[in-house]
Amino acid sequence: MNKFINIKAMLRTIKTLVVAFSVLAFFQSCESNLDLQPEDNRLVGDAAFENPESYRQFLAKIYVGISVSGQEGPAGAPDLVGLDEGFSNYMRLYWKMQELTTDEALIGWNDGTIQDLHAQTWTSGNEFIRTMYSRIFYQVALTNEFLRQTTPEKLDGRGVDGNLRAEVETYRAEVRFMRALTYWHALDLYGNVPFVTENDPIGAFLPQQISREDLFTYVESELLDILDDMVAPRQNEYGRADRAAAWMLLAKLYLNAEVYTGTPRYSEVITYTNNVIGAGYVIPNIPYFHSFLADNDSNGAQNEVVFTIPFDGLRTQGFGGMTFLLHAPVGGSMNPAAFGINGGWFGIRTTPTFVEMFPGEENSADGRALFYTQGQSKDINQVGPFNQGFAITKYRNVDVNGVAGSDPTGDFPDTDFPMFRLADAYLMYAEAALRGGGGNVGTAVGYINQLRERAYGDTSGNITSGNLTLDFIIDERARELYWEMHRRTDLIRFGQFSDQGIWQWKGNVPQGTTTESFRDLMPLPATDLGINTNLTQNTGY
Repeated sequence: MNKFINIKAMLRTIKTLVVAFSVLAFFQSCESNLDLQPEDNRLVGDAAFENPESYRQFLAKIYVGISVSGQEGPAGAPDLVGLDEGFSNYMRLYWKMQELTTDEALIGWNDGTIQDLHAQTWTSGNEFIRTMYSRIFYQVALTNEFLRQTTPEKLDGRGVDGNLRAEVETYRAEVRFMRALTYWHALDLYGNVPFVTENDPIGAFLPQQISREDLFTYVESELLDILDDMVAPRQNEYGRADRAAAWMLLAKLYLNAEVYTGTPRYSEVITYTNNVIGAGYVIPNIPYFHSFLADNDSNGAQNEVVFTIPFDGLRTQGFGGMTFLLHAPVGGSMNPAAFGINGGWFGIRTTPTFVEMFPGEENSADGRALFYTQGQSKDINQVGPFNQGFAITKYRNVDVNGVAGSDPTGDFPDTDFPMFRLADAYLMYAEAALRGGGGNVGTAVGYINQLRERAYGDTSGNITSGNLTLDFIIDERARELYWEMHRRTDLIRFGQFSDQGIWQWKGNVPQGTTTESFRDLMPLPATDLGINTNLTQNTGY
């Protein structure tokens, strides 16, 4: 299967499409102390759209804003001056927020304040939290500018009509989806954030802060408004969002509505997961680990994926994204060649709490228990040494035949990241049914057993309706979706993230301890508060 757009070729020309004045204006108002600005500002505004291909190129730039963090890769021209391209990569940062803060992952490195994430001792000065915030609003600025430049008036003025006009209207819906996705990340991580749309001025100004409840309503309304303009499910180019991706994001928004607004919306979860489930996606008849290999765009795994972040070893070269998720978990006595890479980074492992969710632990019959244990201790007496904590072998840069990816150096992988997949829709349906949203428990059991039959290779792991409880669901979500950037949000929804759940080195003590409940929200960066007087810090920081 051809992946969406020749990204490397696109990145050679997209430098002229970073519309500097709007992005720079936003960061002048929000992040001045970070000295962040777009690297390239040769063309601005209408001049960037003289070539009809510019619309597609700008769309591609918005999509790859999740996977790469610069103009050339791997470290030649970062989007944000003053930040290393690997360090500032959107997906790498979001993964750290969602996974390193939980029982699913910890990292042995001692870079800056990175250890504070797993320890849950971060402050408003944490550079990883700050840079995630910066990357979110850089992405928002790009989407806003695309929408400013593609209004009916702008298109009329450039004589854009016919097929191109129709294509641009579809692009606009996709860009609004990408902005809604980004604002959902902001809503989930930070709660009450500065709020800017294409209707705001492009000169320097101080954005107003929006409440978490109002941002929820905005993201919901945007997604509902674009549904009819999105390409039908499974009909768009690989790597681009379609109507099912919007349904999936709505379901995830509603699943967490009680956390965000205080009002449960579980019946809507049933509605939109039913839409996704009925759209033709399937749990493929392949082993679980095949979904995370270098050919997961063509080995059958793609038939389950609702929205993917594509990677290509020759065209998306960077030290974030899947490069990070392939190299950082490899170390100790692990053989890098078995993972299709040229060396491990001796970084990420998992905690005993996660291992113990699998019956039989490292010897579990559950095929999702992808642990490397040779020379590794389950317990973690010290965070730094790689051999303390089991390693995870979920992601590999080899195909089903063991052949390594396209990059001959072994630096950069071909493995795509499945941001939304059918398994999550099944699990959300089951949870919403248990929480009173409607649906059918028998149907939910059938969905769960599809996942477990793939995991076990037979029916030996199947459950009955008596097994389907909320305690089962939170653990099954971990077993099925670990390291896919869901865990922090899930633990918060189940009340197990901060002042309840315990795992090793949480609270910065070996046995683990609870932390303050205010840590369910990340702090707004101290640097932004020092600039924007419209902002109020989240409680506790």
